[in-house]
Amino acid sequence: MRLFAVVLMVAALATPALGQSTAKAAEPYKVGTYEISGTQTVGLVLRDRFVVDIGAAHKAVPNGGTLAPPRDMIDLIERYDSGVRARLVAITNYLVAGDRLGAARPAYVHDLAKVKTLAPILYPSKILNAAVNFYSHVNEAGTAEEQAAARRLRREQRGVPYLFLKPGRGAVIGSGENIVIPYGRDRTDWEVELGAVIGRTAKYVDANSAPNYVFGYMVTIDVSDRGGRPPGGYGSGSDWFVGKGHDTFAPQGPWIVPAEFYGDPMKNLRQTLSVGGTTLQEARAGDMIHSLWELIEYGSSIVTLYPGDVINNGTSGGTAAGSAQTRSGSRFLKPGEVLEASIDGIGTLRMPVVGESAPPGGTGARLPPVATYRKQ
Repeated sequence: MRLFAVVLMVAALATPALGQSTAKAAEPYKVGTYEISGTQTVGLVLRDRFVVDIGAAHKAVPNGGTLAPPRDMIDLIERYDSGVRARLVAITNYLVAGDRLGAARPAYVHDLAKVKTLAPILYPSKILNAAVNFYSHVNEAGTAEEQAAARRLRREQRGVPYLFLKPGRGAVIGSGENIVIPYGRDRTDWEVELGAVIGRTAKYVDANSAPNYVFGYMVTIDVSDRGGRPPGGYGSGSDWFVGKGHDTFAPQGPWIVPAEFYGDPMKNLRQTLSVGGTTLQEARAGDMIHSLWELIEYGSSIVTLYPGDVINNGTSGGTAAGSAQTRSGSRFLKPGEVLEASIDGIGTLRMPVVGESAPPGGTGARLPPVATYRKQ
């Protein structure tokens, strides 16, 4: 029995972390989803300038064997450790070593600027967001004294994380697509977040093991409707469906950086957001209340996490709702503005903001404009 236990321990120690095989890439790469010549394509991103059509490159680059190219991003993630990663490394090395990213590059290598960027994962089965997970976001609208007291209390009583679900299809959009302010919902807010993409099926994963379950990282924005729900009927408290669930309220991308190329987010993270060129949010991991690994432990204790699921780490101070009472010139998003969310070492989402026209018809059961029940 003792010998069997030792064998198991050695095997566990010998098991590589997610995405770590012996092959080395000549340079870091990213992965994303793109529309190329009208076709949805999984792409390998090199030097933040080139998109390699993985399916076409797999056919053209020697020694592909019997491995099937990934059908979509979730398939890529699911099979990353069982041959896909090694093939991406081989394609990268083939292009770099042969100087095939210059003027005479192969037809399957495209300029990033000439293809349409889509959300990397179309679509996650679950998007879990952490609520109020940065100390600078605790009681952000309060006075300095109220903020200090609330944040001190939160440090003393951290408790467990608070996670909520955002929709996938409809809410998820890619870089450059429009964030649509719903008709009459004039309190639309911004929240830049780090999106951790799950790479292995995870249930009851502890925080110490959580890094081994992450495939990679991307920039996300938790767009929020702060208008609340109208009075009357059932439920008078917070309505997370109204606040978080509108179409276009989950921008993701612009690509996924595999974990091996980003490093430890609890050391490296710096996330920023600007509106119209003015920086409104800036935070590092040291401001987080619960670590990303604790979020994964908590989330996986409630639901099974699957490859392609996304856990967002929460946002910091600098939101519209939190600062509207405390910073001169603050206001919610308006049509015509451009929102940019960035994470060092990953990239930037650049999102135009547009308004929605008045919808036709209705019987009175739909969500009404905020102005009909709240003073501005």
